[in-house]
Amino acid sequence: MGWMAWTLPTALFFAGIAALLVVMTVWQTVSPGRERKGFLPISTSRGDRLFIGLLAAAYGHLLVLALTDWPLWIATAICVAGMTIIMKWG
Repeated sequence: MGWMAWTLPTALFFAGIAALLVVMTVWQTVSPGRERKGFLPISTSRGDRLFIGLLAAAYGHLLVLALTDWPLWIATAICVAGMTIIMKWG
């Protein structure tokens, strides 16, 4: 993987996503969830809401980078709040 410029923030980002996937897998194994209908227009499981939240966070960061001159931490704070809302009530 020498071709990729691994910086500490990049490594932490991917390690965080990997840890999140492991935690969700263990949680699903220990306590199987059920699909439910929240404010999203489809019935979703925990994994579905995680996937939708990660996609929303990625697009949210891209929109902030493309359309504003805000620092990236503001986009991250907004996306963490959005992910929390999607996971809890989505």
